Amino acid sequence: MKTLIRGEKVNVSDYTSATQLEVEVNVSSSFDIDITCFGLDQKKQLTDDRYMIFYNQLHSPSHEIQFQNLGNGSGTFHIDLAKIPSSIQYLVFTATIDGNGTMGMIQNGFLKIKAGTQNLLDYSFNGNDFKNEKAVIITEIYHYNSLWKVSSVGSGFDGGLAALLSSFGGTAAEEQAPAPVAEAAPAPAPPVSDKKILLEKKMEQKAPKLLDLSKKAKISLEKVGLQNHNAKVALCLDISGSMSKMYRTGKIQEFVERILALGTRFDDDGSIDVFLFGKNAHDAGEITIDNFNGSVDRLIKQYPLEGSTYYGKAMKSLRKHYFGHGGKRDKPYAQKSPVYVMFVTDGAPFDKSDATSHIQHSSYEPIFWQFMAIGKSNKSAKKKGGFFSSLVQSDFTFLEQLDNLSGRYLDNANFFSVEDPLEVSDTELYDLLMTEYPGWVKCASQKGLIQ
Repeated sequence: MKTLIRGEKVNVSDYTSATQLEVEVNVSSSFDIDITCFGLDQKKQLTDDRYMIFYNQLHSPSHEIQFQNLGNGSGTFHIDLAKIPSSIQYLVFTATIDGNGTMGMIQNGFLKIKAGTQNLLDYSFNGNDFKNEKAVIITEIYHYNSLWKVSSVGSGFDGGLAALLSSFGGTAAEEQAPAPVAEAAPAPAPPVSDKKILLEKKMEQKAPKLLDLSKKAKISLEKVGLQNHNAKVALCLDISGSMSKMYRTGKIQEFVERILALGTRFDDDGSIDVFLFGKNAHDAGEITIDNFNGSVDRLIKQYPLEGSTYYGKAMKSLRKHYFGHGGKRDKPYAQKSPVYVMFVTDGAPFDKSDATSHIQHSSYEPIFWQFMAIGKSNKSAKKKGGFFSSLVQSDFTFLEQLDNLSGRYLDNANFFSVEDPLEVSDTELYDLLMTEYPGWVKCASQKGLIQ
């Protein structure tokens, strides 16, 4: 049985040829917890309420999904993938707390996928993985390029079931709007800066694709209460030789555009700062809504791919750029706007000790590191152009270590992995990017790092 880490994605067919699966979910807690399987369409919307499978609706229309409810926070879904209609592209397994309590207070939980008597996949979690969430997406089974895949998500919603349903396009029956009171004044709309309004108009005219992505990012930010949050977004890209295919096929260009769209929600200047790392580190300037077309090709011509992978050099350059100092720090450093770093790599660095030190020292700074590894997570090295690829299980383990590092002022990093950055939908990507950052913002504000 393979144990999944949060954010990992695998093909079902790599572990079984069977289409009949059992998905066992168990969440240990003293609170009342309901588990549910949502059958969603390609846009991750609940367009057919009959595919919301829970204690009050134990099977889907043709019994292709059946739920055996075993009590508080425990049960098994019996699924026949061969019978799932084409209108259903995602099976999303969730846990919600009914009443008081948050997911940060649970003891532990797991989701296991089986085929007959064979245990295939396991994803485990505990209260330390969450904070104030009242609803959590545990795992997804979804259809992509004619294959069924599994993604261990592990992200939640502070708003509970209502927020979960809202994100899927549904409405909780018990949350009907109250009758309006004649004397009550309408609630004021949240403030939107004139610059952001002008920026949206500019995107509408010059970059409609970015505007569409920006609106999707906004939805993910609203889920976690960061719709009015201000921050600077930095993109740190691996330019080691093993990334060649990702650049050559245009996948990094498309990924850059998705991060730029997030930047337009966090910062009204409509730009992101770009840093590159391989053997050396490069402060590569800005990508904006004026110059994003073909920006990655121009970067790679200016900074050709390099033969090594050093995280620490780029991390030092980035910290110096924003804080004027990239060395040791053991006292809090405050700033009005935090920095959100999207750090993309396909291999472990040669300078693990240096990278670890930067995570520890920067925990005293208003900066959050979101690591994303590209490639398969497995224990066997693969041949690549005459050399063994550096992306093996230990690389993912190192990034996990940075995510869970001790000796920090506060937890300032998160990690997930994808085989292909374009395999993840826009909505799913933005949700993943907001898994731990909202909690960090609260802690950083409380500890005085954000003024």
